[in-house]
Amino acid sequence: MPVLPRALEIQGEIAAIRRDIHAHPELAYEERRTSDIVAAKLQEWGLEVTRGLGRTGLVGTLRKGNSLKAIGLRADMDCLPMDETNAFEHRSQNPGRMHACGHDGHTAMLLGAAKVLSETRAFEGAVHFIFQPAEEGGGGAREMIADGLFEKFPCDAVFAIHNKPGIALGHIVTKPGPLLAAADRWDIRITGKGGHAAHPHLTADPMVVGANIVLALQTIVSRNIDPIDATVVTVGFFKAGSAYNVIPGDAHIGGTTRTTTPENRTMVQRRIEEICRGAEQMYGVKIEIEHKPGYPPTINNAEQARFAIDVAAGVCGEHAVSGNSRPSMGAEDFSYMLERVPGAMVWLGNGGGPEAVSLHNSRYDFNDLAIPFGVSFFVRTVERYLGEPAA
Repeated sequence: MPVLPRALEIQGEIAAIRRDIHAHPELAYEERRTSDIVAAKLQEWGLEVTRGLGRTGLVGTLRKGNSLKAIGLRADMDCLPMDETNAFEHRSQNPGRMHACGHDGHTAMLLGAAKVLSETRAFEGAVHFIFQPAEEGGGGAREMIADGLFEKFPCDAVFAIHNKPGIALGHIVTKPGPLLAAADRWDIRITGKGGHAAHPHLTADPMVVGANIVLALQTIVSRNIDPIDATVVTVGFFKAGSAYNVIPGDAHIGGTTRTTTPENRTMVQRRIEEICRGAEQMYGVKIEIEHKPGYPPTINNAEQARFAIDVAAGVCGEHAVSGNSRPSMGAEDFSYMLERVPGAMVWLGNGGGPEAVSLHNSRYDFNDLAIPFGVSFFVRTVERYLGEPAA
């Protein structure tokens, strides 16, 4: 079936909610106004509402029949710490805060699905609408899970939508397996022996050590990782010295790694350690390494990804759906949910083609014309997944 007529009928209402949220963005774990709006709407439509998971997160539950089967649908609510440069009426009213990643749209679409499903109830079982805080670096999904998300609201599968500028409006793409990367950070601190630039033989120059480490780090991907696997090792900064004629006593290197499998994530960390330990022995310096793990890779369950692709084809048409999208080296904390429950994330086209304003850009805005497609995908996912009573 194509886009739901009811999704088109409520598009204006849901877009108005989306624009209100866009105009009043809130940072990670500060989403109190947004949570209040979501809770009020869910209660208005007759859902059970549970608040306080992951601090500002909440879950709305809709049940029908006696089936124990349950599905989770997730949307994120937080904004980014940046200023908006758009001039339209619903631009951010909060300086230094902007919905530059479309979480306002994700929240609105999930609310739209809750409204439609509360009216139609064409399913058997339970639907848990998960509204998550702090996706932008705060690990809100992890915190909701730590607060007992899946113990209090058991799910047989969980699904999410993220908008994607550059993909045509009305298109949905995804893939089984890794869809987004793990995003980790690391710091390397080299302690050598400083001295006069005219007498380098009396020093243990951390600049030379650091330069060699930077070059050696580039061999991790090129000589240790299967070329088919997407992996990135990037040096973000190299800090050392303050004078033309002084060899400094220490140096600080920092960067990020992006990996799409747990195995490569472990491999990259191990090779960073080995390179630095080798440099210690070679140059007679002391090196401290600090790894700062970020989100794990977002890995779609193969069966649930194929299910999502089939649902999307029914909403958008087979011509507008791809099940073999290239993975992104960005990161998403929906990954934590996928580690606990089989499921899948799909990307929904935000339009714009090659000239589209990208995510995390000060001129970005979620495309309200995408709302009926997202609402319909969520609704059809529930109706298909919970279409038959559990045996």
